[in-house]
Amino acid sequence: MAALSFKTRLAASPTVFLVAITFVNWLGFASWQALLNNFAKETAGFTGWEIGLLQSVREIPGFLAFTAIFWFLIMREQTMAYLSLAVLGVGIALTGYFPTVVGLLLTTTVMSVGFHYFETANQSLSLQLLPKAQAPKVLGQIAGAAAGGQLVAYGLLALAWMTIRPSFETLYLVTGVVTVALALAVALSFGRFQGTVPQRKTIVLRRRYWLYYALTFMSGARRQLFMAFGGFLLVERFGYDVAGLAKLLFLTCAINLLAAPLLGRLVGRIGERSTIILENTVLVAVFLGYAFTVSGVLAGALFVLDGVFFTLTLAQRTYFQKIADPADISPTASVAFTINHIAAVALPVTFGLVWIKNPSFVFQIGAAVATGSLLLAFLVPRHPEPGRETTLSGPMPQPAPAE
Repeated sequence: MAALSFKTRLAASPTVFLVAITFVNWLGFASWQALLNNFAKETAGFTGWEIGLLQSVREIPGFLAFTAIFWFLIMREQTMAYLSLAVLGVGIALTGYFPTVVGLLLTTTVMSVGFHYFETANQSLSLQLLPKAQAPKVLGQIAGAAAGGQLVAYGLLALAWMTIRPSFETLYLVTGVVTVALALAVALSFGRFQGTVPQRKTIVLRRRYWLYYALTFMSGARRQLFMAFGGFLLVERFGYDVAGLAKLLFLTCAINLLAAPLLGRLVGRIGERSTIILENTVLVAVFLGYAFTVSGVLAGALFVLDGVFFTLTLAQRTYFQKIADPADISPTASVAFTINHIAAVALPVTFGLVWIKNPSFVFQIGAAVATGSLLLAFLVPRHPEPGRETTLSGPMPQPAPAE
């Protein structure tokens, strides 16, 4: 009876639910991502330009994430999260069977629709279900679950590659099917979760959220440069194979499994302003190091460092949670994903051409983008709240004295 009661409490916990769906999402996506650079280069014959094109196409569904608000008119965020995980799994399962430019563009689009719609629904649910005081800590735990999903994916891929060495088709098919199966299992295990404040079902853009929009845009730009070309640099310049890259990703996630909850608590202690400043300072150094290093070991270390400090982007979400009208969370999650992906659609294919001429220059530009984001971070107030969205905002009105 006690065991049954414990299982019931777990199934009723929003935190456990968010951890579970995040684990499934990143288990699937990490498997796709870990295999991509080697699959694209060895099987499909990709160069930097095709990789840039593929990454741009992958981000188009993210750019269109604002359309999620229209899906929310006919289904709850939770339902969309489950369906998105299923679409993600189908896209992954098909990837290995289409080793051409056109084939990879099509399967990547299917996978990306699932991934980005899931992330939109998940972000909306997280900010609605988590109390402001606990959000940084719990978001750190959720980031730890994402690391756990990636850890399992990378570990199994490295093990499979070093032992039975299955084909890319088999690896993609198995991970896709597992993703769909786990999504179904989660859907059957949890009840209904919904925030206390009804959400607006229209697109919302507010002037007072401008700094959040700007930080989101810059974050998308610098992150996409690293995602598109960071791993490809390790493969092309320093000769990392599938097992080597998987080991590096495995190390990143092993660190994050322990570090992400601690970093979430750090955000709660030092606040969003200091966290965003810290994150961007580190990223400037990472990009510059990547631009000029001639050491494969140092490049790998920088790759791990970037993966660990990426967790601190949760401070942008808790910053928005503190300044937002509670009814704006769902529509703004959709809009924010679109803003995050504006640069992501154009940059990879553009800088794929730059890569052919000078790979170092791609990361020098990344350092400049991170510097711009760092300057914006100084506009985040130490104690953000409605009416005090930036350091440029006027003082909060004081209550009239009691008579």
